[in-house]
Amino acid sequence: MSNSKDAVRKVLDAVKADKRTSLTAPEGKLVCDAYGIPVPKEGVAKSAAEAAKIASSMGFPVVMKIVSPDILHKTEAGGVVVGVKSAEDAERTYDTILANAKKYKADAKIEGIQIQQMLAGGTEVIVGSITDGSFGKLVAFGLGGVLVEVLKDVTFRLAPATKDDALSMLDGIQAHEMLQGVRGGDPVNREALADVIVKVSQLVSDFPEIVELDLNPVFATKKDAIAADVRIVVDFDYKPREKPRPTEEIVAAMNRIMQPKAVAVIGASAEDGKIGNSVMKNLINGGYKGDIYPIHPKAADILGYKAYKSVKDVAGVIDVAVFAIPAKFVAGALIECGEKKIPGAVLIPSGFAEAGHPELQAEIVEIGKKYNVRLMGPNIYGFYYTPANLCATFCTAYDVKGHAALSSQSGGIGMAIIGFSRSAKMGVSAIVGLGNKSDIDEDDLLAFFEQDPNTNLIAQHCEDLKDGRAFAEAAKRVSKKKPVVVLKAGRTSAGAKAASSHTGALAGNDKIYEDVFKQSGVIRARSLRQLLEFARGVPVLPTPKGENVLIITGAGGSGVLLSDSVVDNGLSLMAMPPDLDAAFRKFIPPFGAAGNPVDITGGEPPITYVNTVKLGLSDDRIHSLILGYWHTIVTPPMVFARNMVEVKKEMEEKGFVKPIVVSLAGDVEVEEAAEYLYQNGIPAYAYSTELPVEVLAAKYKWARGAGLL
Repeated sequence: MSNSKDAVRKVLDAVKADKRTSLTAPEGKLVCDAYGIPVPKEGVAKSAAEAAKIASSMGFPVVMKIVSPDILHKTEAGGVVVGVKSAEDAERTYDTILANAKKYKADAKIEGIQIQQMLAGGTEVIVGSITDGSFGKLVAFGLGGVLVEVLKDVTFRLAPATKDDALSMLDGIQAHEMLQGVRGGDPVNREALADVIVKVSQLVSDFPEIVELDLNPVFATKKDAIAADVRIVVDFDYKPREKPRPTEEIVAAMNRIMQPKAVAVIGASAEDGKIGNSVMKNLINGGYKGDIYPIHPKAADILGYKAYKSVKDVAGVIDVAVFAIPAKFVAGALIECGEKKIPGAVLIPSGFAEAGHPELQAEIVEIGKKYNVRLMGPNIYGFYYTPANLCATFCTAYDVKGHAALSSQSGGIGMAIIGFSRSAKMGVSAIVGLGNKSDIDEDDLLAFFEQDPNTNLIAQHCEDLKDGRAFAEAAKRVSKKKPVVVLKAGRTSAGAKAASSHTGALAGNDKIYEDVFKQSGVIRARSLRQLLEFARGVPVLPTPKGENVLIITGAGGSGVLLSDSVVDNGLSLMAMPPDLDAAFRKFIPPFGAAGNPVDITGGEPPITYVNTVKLGLSDDRIHSLILGYWHTIVTPPMVFARNMVEVKKEMEEKGFVKPIVVSLAGDVEVEEAAEYLYQNGIPAYAYSTELPVEVLAAKYKWARGAGLL
């Protein structure tokens, strides 16, 4: 590969010496040749015999063109012939073009005749690369030609991309069926196309100064994939992001911040209504067992704890300092934390970058770097870590322990998380505010929660990712072990700034997030409610063993809406085998409908639900169940709920473990039934045919991404 790199380096050095920002077509061809990216073959012939030889070696048809510095308008001079089909034809054409040129300009200096492979037919696609502020180098793929600007049907992956990534891109555009050959057309050569994508992704990774690259169109046929046109834009000042810290280093600091033995409260106060007072009360009343050191310029003690003028006056080790002082005093106090070797600062105050004072934020970031103090915030509510009874926040105290760790960029969303988790009896291991993300961000939290035995799912609300690439790498690793759910806010912003290339202008930022989340095994939530429901439901469901989903319903109308939800969420409604169909029919009235959904009709006693669900759980061809319950006097809600929990337990003892979700339609008593089902491991929703299916689909997304299906 070193020769390839040398060849590209030579071309780029020439471009740099000329102070240009883009490559010429011949330079683009040299770069493609170096990396084995197929472009049309070409050569210059000095005789008719040589023309026949060159054309034969590249394969017909070919295009032949006069090469002369004195003839600018080649076509006008009769110096271009397309569709040359044989060796004899090439010889004849050579003579014809030569004669035409002499007739056009008798004294023209003729250097020979260029022979170019002529690209015929196939599907026109685009392969490109852009450089994103957060994700760095991305490779893009879509349909080429004029359609690309209208349909914006393009998919992205982080570069360098693997062969599997590249193949998934071919299926990742809406028009992917075009590649399979439409109306008798040939399918494209998937291997050849994937190979082009991989090579482009490697090229831009090896040469960060290539900021945009377009191969458009690439002619994809059943034989090969050849780039007809190459466009490369460079920026020699481009600097890739620094590599993130090593995971071990992140975890060492985060462990001390999240599970501290001693906490200092800078700006602690005895006065009700002050932030420094709320933080003190939450630490004390939350049941935190470590040492608490209030820091205050004058007070002797605060709320019964000895106060200190500075963290430097405390004799013992301090693991984390919570700041509750105005923004302008933060830098000074942070230097003292650095001198005291405190590894973490939780910066509650606002008044930094979010309030038009980026210089104050830049200053604390520099201090954090100098003294190796990790900064959480500024402009946050603080954080909770329930296994340590730690409420390092000025918001409500919180004590409902569970195994979901949630973070938010916004304080308001953080409080919504608290309320929901208390109300839904979900419980959390942690709730963390990230605010301005001057330092600690989502990937730092992923590294901590990955190894935290108290956490089994991580859910994150974010408005942007400071370092999207570091996040993607962390998420890819963590999501193999624990589900990672992300709610990306701001997905409808005006999009990326229009770039100069096709691919660049298409990079509506959200499409990049969508594709990179998928590449990293992240479950994407579309709304706050979904984020919360996924955090609650995904850990409750067992992992499915296959894709076959079966719906059993007492209400035909629910069955239709549940079927819609199954399709909307990318799940697969099982085709019912005849023997299974017959088995279900034994339990349902003649006017019921087997098939999938299995419609048992409304007037059925509890035993019909029991029998059909048992059959659904016991047949190995069925991998997960969606139940649609209809409230009738024959089968009241709590009778149904208790029966389902019993059936689930009985079948689990026999080794039949499958995900079950329930949609309940009925009067208000269905709320109690849904709650009872959920507390017993069956996610259930009153009045919704969408939420139960969305939660099941989230479990499937995670299982597919983690390679468990």
